[in-house]
Amino acid sequence: MVEVKAFVGGLLETNCYLVYSTDSNVGFLIDPGFFSRKIAGEIQKNDIIVRNIINTHGHIDHTAGNRNFGYPVLIHEDDNEFLKNPSKNLSFFVNILSNSPPADRLLKDKDIIEERDIRFEVIHTPGHTPGSISLRMGNRVFTGDALFRESVGRTDFPYGNEAKLLDSIQSRLMTLPDETEILPGHGPSSTIGWERGNNPFLRNI
Repeated sequence: MVEVKAFVGGLLETNCYLVYSTDSNVGFLIDPGFFSRKIAGEIQKNDIIVRNIINTHGHIDHTAGNRNFGYPVLIHEDDNEFLKNPSKNLSFFVNILSNSPPADRLLKDKDIIEERDIRFEVIHTPGHTPGSISLRMGNRVFTGDALFRESVGRTDFPYGNEAKLLDSIQSRLMTLPDETEILPGHGPSSTIGWERGNNPFLRNI
């Protein structure tokens, strides 16, 4: 059985997800934008072997916990430079030192990240950043800052592109089944079907 636990924290209330198998105790940490003793305690309490940190994109509010957690980092190849560049990862904007370790593996569209009964498909969803990804796991999709409940990611930061973001959502996410649960980088969860009918940013695409 695969368990998903969400933790909210950091300056911008980022959702960090701990995904692990209750059978093998192997897991992944998605978007640790902050270090939390609660998350570390949860990992320790359940004897979880965290294989990787997966960053859905390179902004500091999704990567600030990388170094303190210390697990090997995966990020899309187009956001690799964001890990060390303050002008790209917005660390200058929130006055936080950008100190993520380098990536251990660079991801591409359609890559598979798999360990025992956990399997993610990498879906490249650029627009918020060039290397933004979503991670499909069965009937769930972790959308980072591409798609939120009744909203979409910002594109007014450096390297954002509104046209690319809307195209990514329409061509890569809205093609998923309506019952697919959306687990975003900020805010509450949703479903593809709900966003198809209720997201005001998607009405004209």
